Amino acid sequence: MPAYVSRPQTIFGDHKITTAEIADDIREHHPDHPRLSAILRVVGNCGVRTRYFTRPIESPGIAGKAGISARAETAFQDSVTMAERAAHAALDAAGLAAEDIDAIVTAHVTGWAVPNLDVHLVARLGLRPTVRRIALTTLACAGGTQALVRAADLVAARPGSKVLVVAAEVISTVYNHADTTIESMIYKALFGDSASAAVLSSEASGPGIGIDDSFEYVLPQSLDRYQGRIASDGFHFDSTKRALTAADDVLPAVMDWHGPQKPDFAVIHPGSPRIISDTTTALGLTPHDSRHSTETLADEGNLGGVSVLRVLERTHAAPPADGARGVMVAFGPGFATAALRCHWQA
Repeated sequence: MPAYVSRPQTIFGDHKITTAEIADDIREHHPDHPRLSAILRVVGNCGVRTRYFTRPIESPGIAGKAGISARAETAFQDSVTMAERAAHAALDAAGLAAEDIDAIVTAHVTGWAVPNLDVHLVARLGLRPTVRRIALTTLACAGGTQALVRAADLVAARPGSKVLVVAAEVISTVYNHADTTIESMIYKALFGDSASAAVLSSEASGPGIGIDDSFEYVLPQSLDRYQGRIASDGFHFDSTKRALTAADDVLPAVMDWHGPQKPDFAVIHPGSPRIISDTTTALGLTPHDSRHSTETLADEGNLGGVSVLRVLERTHAAPPADGARGVMVAFGPGFATAALRCHWQA
């Protein structure tokens, strides 16, 4: 039995930041960097024109010198605020009240808090005290797809239930001038802050995808590709040169699961231009087929676990035909991938 996903509702940080502003900020803080010209060139070619931060770029938690405590508290509180707004919007769009929700699945990795996003949303949204909860806290860019996988499992186990999925990330918390590698400079320009939410149920309440199958895969011996790191001066996101081929390395496993038939549409995590283009090619699709991913990356950046929900939201604006077969693919640290085989329900 498919699990149907309502149209996601996405909320962005309040401050729109251009790539030119980030380049200026890098020049200001690293005027003597020996590879400044190369850094500015790759930042300008990262595929992102604008992104949204919850705080101004000159704030202590972004370009300033805030320590780990202040960065963590600010990032988490900002993520809860955006998550609450996205969840209310998703409930309203689905015509549901908070007490109609039987389970909640959250994806959140930026900042640190106990209790986490799931419990905070139970209180803020007024969900029933008996609501079932799954809190995904370390999945990063794969979090949105993984949350949909877990939500679909809950719907399959209890047909008729309604599951709220909420992903929220304040990735500007890893914008840290203590990091001076070219990779860390790219991440300053790549990431944006946002939250998104949708409702899953065993009955379609409107247009959207129906989830037919799911896939999860961890690439062997890949722990070094991407890593989060906590230090006294805040959060950091590190990667090695092997990270450049990580998505390509897991795509054969994805295609073995998916099979040779070309999908009609795809929801691809906009992790970078290369991730989008290589995944598009592997699926046998064209750049036009992955335009929603490319436009999300350009206009809003890599939104971490929120990204696929935003791409799916864009897909609603130019929907596939009724019954069209699709696939959702996301990649994250681990190195891991999560994917869905789905169809469009008009």
